Amino acid sequence: MNADGTLTVAVLMGGRSGEREVSLNTGAQVSQALATLGHEVVRIDARDEAFIGQLVDAAPDVVFICLHGRLGEDGTVQGLLELLGMAYVGSGVLASALAMDKVMSKHFFAYAGLPTPDYVHLRPGDTADTAAITAALGEKTVVKPANEGSALGVTIAHEPSELDAAIAEAFRFDDSVLVERFVAGVEVTVGVLGNDELIALPTLEIVPEHEFYDYESKYVPGMSRHIIPARVKPEVAEECQRIAVEAHRALGCRGMSRADTIVDAEDTVWLLETNTIPGMTTTSLLPDAARAAGMEFPELCERLVRLALEGR
Repeated sequence: MNADGTLTVAVLMGGRSGEREVSLNTGAQVSQALATLGHEVVRIDARDEAFIGQLVDAAPDVVFICLHGRLGEDGTVQGLLELLGMAYVGSGVLASALAMDKVMSKHFFAYAGLPTPDYVHLRPGDTADTAAITAALGEKTVVKPANEGSALGVTIAHEPSELDAAIAEAFRFDDSVLVERFVAGVEVTVGVLGNDELIALPTLEIVPEHEFYDYESKYVPGMSRHIIPARVKPEVAEECQRIAVEAHRALGCRGMSRADTIVDAEDTVWLLETNTIPGMTTTSLLPDAARAAGMEFPELCERLVRLALEGR
């Protein structure tokens, strides 16, 4: 820590995942926000192994991980930073790995009693029995890679005849594929901040221009609308927030997370997944929800940095 209380913050960005461009955008905006607060910011692109030496040379007080998807959000970088003895923003190795793996996280959600849609898990070599999948999940399903973010490789199969192509598309991105029961309803996301003492941010309803909240809807301005608070009953909004906090706890998250849910016609809240490194761009959900709670973007970044140093 510098004499004036400011910090040296290394912002890890870019990387090698399919979300590299989004990560660069997130990293640039986080860097700018922290710099406006007087912190010394060192931007580091984790595209190749040279970034490790850059990290060591920077000797930061804290690392702000802005890497989305594989080799960033999945516990790998967190493990490296643990070995280097560096404080970092966000969840640790285990929580990051669990949240990234949609199959493993569903096991933990079920154990914690959190409602999540039924699913079928497929691995390479498994026979995709369309009739059995349809009998278990219904005719309309969502097919997704188990270990990707930003809706990469996600397809809605409207009928059983579309399943094979959707599964093949998901396998292009991962060797673990999830076929999930489709739940129609209102898409509500809830951000959670904190380590031991947790707060749920206001509910945010996502209204995408496309059929679902896909990659373009997430990152192209004008391709989705964010409505805060979500247009659900007050008691349903409270349930969305409760589930988001309990999911954060169940996975052992720290610092921040964002839970994605669907509220169906009967006002049942279904937990889809928890993200440990949510996007931090101008169109991203967590910063919008924080702003609605009275926390502007630089303040949000500062809070996350301080949470990373809590207890160290």
